[in-house]
Amino acid sequence: SPKCLSIFLGSDGLFITLLFTIHDLICSTGKYDYDLVVIGGGSGGLACSKEAAQVGQKVAVLDYVEPSLKGTKWGLGGTCVNVGCIPKKLMHQAALLGSAVKDAKKYGWQISGPVCHDWATMAEAVQNHVRSLNWGHRVQLQDKKVKYLNLKGSLVDEHTVKGLTKAGKETILTAKNIVIATGGRPKYPTNIPGAMEHGITNVALECAGFLTGIGLDTTVMVRSIALRGFDQQMSGLVTDYMETYGTKFAWKCVPKRVDKLSSGALQVTWTDTHTGNEHKDTYDSVLWAVGRAPETKALGLDKLGVQLNKETGKIVVGADESTSVPNIYAFGDISEGRPELTPTAIKAGKLLARRLAGHSTELMNYDNVATTVFTPLEYGCVGLSEEEAEKRHGKDSIEVYHAFYKPLEFTVAERDASQCYLKVVCERGGDQKILGLHFTGPNAGEMTQGFALGFQCGATYSHLLQTVGIHPTCAEEVVKVNITKRSGLDATVTGC
Repeated sequence: SPKCLSIFLGSDGLFITLLFTIHDLICSTGKYDYDLVVIGGGSGGLACSKEAAQVGQKVAVLDYVEPSLKGTKWGLGGTCVNVGCIPKKLMHQAALLGSAVKDAKKYGWQISGPVCHDWATMAEAVQNHVRSLNWGHRVQLQDKKVKYLNLKGSLVDEHTVKGLTKAGKETILTAKNIVIATGGRPKYPTNIPGAMEHGITNVALECAGFLTGIGLDTTVMVRSIALRGFDQQMSGLVTDYMETYGTKFAWKCVPKRVDKLSSGALQVTWTDTHTGNEHKDTYDSVLWAVGRAPETKALGLDKLGVQLNKETGKIVVGADESTSVPNIYAFGDISEGRPELTPTAIKAGKLLARRLAGHSTELMNYDNVATTVFTPLEYGCVGLSEEEAEKRHGKDSIEVYHAFYKPLEFTVAERDASQCYLKVVCERGGDQKILGLHFTGPNAGEMTQGFALGFQCGATYSHLLQTVGIHPTCAEEVVKVNITKRSGLDATVTGC
């Protein structure tokens, strides 16, 4: 961080002040090895470390991937890059292209012979892209003068981190501040025999959707509800579409055990909680999607007295991402009450880095963070679900505008648009401030991102009506929405 010379010319003549940052003073004493040590090389940790280096801090980032139960490990970049958002979206795209090929015939493309999908080709292409991102992250850290250490980090005290290599060699680093950004890992249901031995993990509906889309026979077993935490009307539309798309659902069913047969197939035994009956069937793969657990156990937090939420195991943090121990901060998926989303962690990490360097006091705003579920029919949302809006404001104090619409691209292709729907949840009084916006349809992420900006500006229903739509798009239907649920009128869009 550069020393700053400020010159003020006032009525008393020339007044010169020399301003030195605290960082300069500490570095001059050589008290710590680093200004900042970040434990965790995922999206958030990388963003935080690079931003800190950009504003003049001496930074090290530790990243170490504990192999999964199947022995899977990956490079720098965390869950999102390696086994999350990036490969998921690419496989979702593969499935969308399969649907597009079917649509293409209706649009006049002459496609001869059967169309089939080759998993190995897709997997290799996706893996190659992920490896390029791993390499890119290493290059960026080097370019920005961030020290990257492939070590498993744990805390010794509020200024000391111990790093262990795979071979068990120990390295000690000291830092003015320590940031924990280790995220989470998928859970296994440890009470179900065979689950850990024979299962893999990922995200339920998104994986089921693209697996169905590339032609694989896929079943989703749902213990209670789908898309917990999301608007449940929208969740129902997503799963209804998936069922017509070809994904099978076993509703209100609880798995009991998984056995590997001599043929190599996996036999799953489950109970239908409606009837109490037991069922069995065989599958090639069993994928568990029962939530994620924070990576806190090996960090040595208990020795330092870092407060955790006893139920979730996540780190309790303040608005500034501080933990209960001075000089130790945490953000991203590992923090209690934070959205488990990559862009949230990236932005929070950058803001934290600026604050720790004394360059800003801006806090992360966790309200109205938009997100999208990349199921076959995509679902994008920002703000409150209808249920949460009712809970906070009361049913009589909210107004819900909604519409069933048909994307133009579905018309010639003769695709069913029964689940293409949008709703705008507003306060009923005054300017009708928008509380939540929900959309199922093509390109939901691209559509929702634009409307998310409006939330940061305090968008109202009146603002929506004043906005001229782009014709002919799906997003246009949002600015035209005018029928309320309360009215009971048919919400199907007709004509322009």
